Amino acid sequence: MDRQLNNAFTIFLSLLVEAIPFLLLGVLLSGLLLIFVDERRLTSMMPRHPILGALVGSCFGFLFPVCECGNVPVARRLLIQGVPIPVAVGFLLAAPTINPIVIWSTWVAFKQQPEIVWLRVIFSLLIATIIGCVFSVQKDPRPILQKLVAKSIPDRAEKNLESDSQPMLLQSGTFLLGEGNSPIPMDESLLSSAVKKTRGQKLRLLLDNTIQELRELGAVLVLGSAVAALIQVAAPRDLILSLGQDPVSSIVAMLVLGGVISICSTVDSFFALSFASVFTSGSLLAFLVFGPMVDIKGIGLMLSVFRPKAIIYLFALAALLTLLLTLIFNLHFS
Repeated sequence: MDRQLNNAFTIFLSLLVEAIPFLLLGVLLSGLLLIFVDERRLTSMMPRHPILGALVGSCFGFLFPVCECGNVPVARRLLIQGVPIPVAVGFLLAAPTINPIVIWSTWVAFKQQPEIVWLRVIFSLLIATIIGCVFSVQKDPRPILQKLVAKSIPDRAEKNLESDSQPMLLQSGTFLLGEGNSPIPMDESLLSSAVKKTRGQKLRLLLDNTIQELRELGAVLVLGSAVAALIQVAAPRDLILSLGQDPVSSIVAMLVLGGVISICSTVDSFFALSFASVFTSGSLLAFLVFGPMVDIKGIGLMLSVFRPKAIIYLFALAALLTLLLTLIFNLHFS
């Protein structure tokens, strides 16, 4: 029992060590979007067509190379700034895989199986685009978002009234220090003047926003990492390994393992490589595609943006699409 607890604690710390730098990167990118990006210019550049918007959002990982820990704060900021929901959902799902760091690490791990590298990118891009299109049916995203996020998104009528004024970088959960070092919520009046601030003031604003978002998202990351560590220790791995050669059960096993193991997408290819001699190639792809989209430690982070019902739909669609694509690969090309 003591040994299992020690193992769980070691896994918990390793998950945090892997995840925190990328969460920090995502929070910093989120703050940069808040402070230095013109909201009207950003939203006007985003395509409104569902398919094109989801595809563009999925490819944002090349510009914002963050893993599944850092993509959530960036996706939340994009939603708050008013980008179409297919763009944000596409980015949320694809950014952990469609970025140069992860592509390079996958290539290093699977040099002998280059099809794994390219199919990981193609499948991730395809799944994220399809799910982004499905979520585009929800024209007003606020009913599927958490209240704090939904309140930060202005109505279309309000945005039209603001079209001739300074950009409104709306967001929630961020505080500034006012007179006497008392915290002041960053409401619309403060944010509307953010673009007029000096460089030093903007940097201070960025620091305040980063600290606040780390408090919000760091707490749920710690909780998710603890749950993932406990499940890893308790999971019957012998049973999972015994399922590795069947074309269907191997994929299902690796889907479950990808969601439970919660390894950062920058290093998960090396973990998958350790199963290459036991599991089918399609199941390895399932792990590499599904794991970065859905894992236990990321659920808490996503709950800071979406309502539980939306996350269930998102996870179910990702699992079904991954199962379908990798099963076709197992049956016809493996």
